Amino acid sequence: MERDRLYRTEGLILHHKEFGEADRLLIVFSPHMGRLRLLAKGARKLTSRKAGHVEPLTHVSLLVARGQSLDIVSQADTLEPFRSLHEDLDSVGLAYYVAEMVSRFTEEGDENQALFELTLDTLGRLEEEDVDRQLVVRFFELRALGLLGYQPQLFFCVDCQKQLEPVTNYFIPAAGGVACPQHGEGMADAIAISLPAFKVLRFMQTRPWEQVAGLRLNPVTHVEVEALLQSFIVYLLERRIKSVDFVHRLRRESAKK
Repeated sequence: MERDRLYRTEGLILHHKEFGEADRLLIVFSPHMGRLRLLAKGARKLTSRKAGHVEPLTHVSLLVARGQSLDIVSQADTLEPFRSLHEDLDSVGLAYYVAEMVSRFTEEGDENQALFELTLDTLGRLEEEDVDRQLVVRFFELRALGLLGYQPQLFFCVDCQKQLEPVTNYFIPAAGGVACPQHGEGMADAIAISLPAFKVLRFMQTRPWEQVAGLRLNPVTHVEVEALLQSFIVYLLERRIKSVDFVHRLRRESAKK
């Protein structure tokens, strides 16, 4: 009956697309139901009560009716609009990247409450003043990979299993982590890691954000850590996340000012 046909869930609107003449197809990440594809009927109409509550990067509470092909949003209420994200182009670019990474790595119906909470925390951190937003996203990438089952091995050689020493080691995406100099040097696709970048990655993997937030990375280390994580993400997805180019373009434009 009617009660069985309806369910309520909170979720984060990752993105949406136009559907039909007045509807929107929503991609929603929920804490207990994983990624969902939901239809918001009439959401593109100016008079729709749902319109302001189903925008991307909005934390919402939804009442949903089960449908034959798509479940339908019956009611939507905003829990957190992350309003200041949308007031800063650099922040919203990074937030869209976070949302796209979640969308690419998750499957419909797969529960991952820890990833949901990490994603909401990340969007909240991107709103903060005087925060290193690049560091916020690097922390998200590394911790999200762990929650998704792809935690890179940063403490023991992926080949010989010996404990890694604080020297120039090698990151090998296909092997899922770092190899010691003996087994990494000269290997195809091996990427040399500087000692500062190596220490930053290990620190981020094992410490809470409250401690990571105190790190002060120089620009060279920032770029290296980003490139290493991107190489792993691209290997896992077999493609580049589209919004990366948008983020880089915004960064170049900001640097010109």
